[in-house]
Amino acid sequence: VQLVESGGGLVQPGGSLRLSCAASESIFSINAMRWYRQAPGKQRELVAGITKGGNTNYADSVKGRFTISRDNAKNTVYLQMNSLKPEDTAVYYCNAYYCSGGCDNYWGQGTQVTVSS
Repeated sequence: VQLVESGGGLVQPGGSLRLSCAASESIFSINAMRWYRQAPGKQRELVAGITKGGNTNYADSVKGRFTISRDNAKNTVYLQMNSLKPEDTAVYYCNAYYCSGGCDNYWGQGTQVTVSS
């Protein structure tokens, strides 16, 4: 599974961005799609996830501000980010957790999000 993220950029505090993650295969069969982020000097952390069945989960730090969604017809997962804060600045990575026989994790190349005035 190949993943390509897009939609990152520079935004002012309080602004919004929508990240997209396009998959090379049908995401209908992928067990879970997740967004992670990694800020300079920090470990990569889970931001949001959505399962094949549509269940979602969020890090406490983004609850109420970020929304993850999926469009199976477009093989794309989105992360709508509202009320952005400087502490949201990081490289955001798309992840696919896919089980077919065994289970594997697949990663995109990342997209930079910078929140600054």
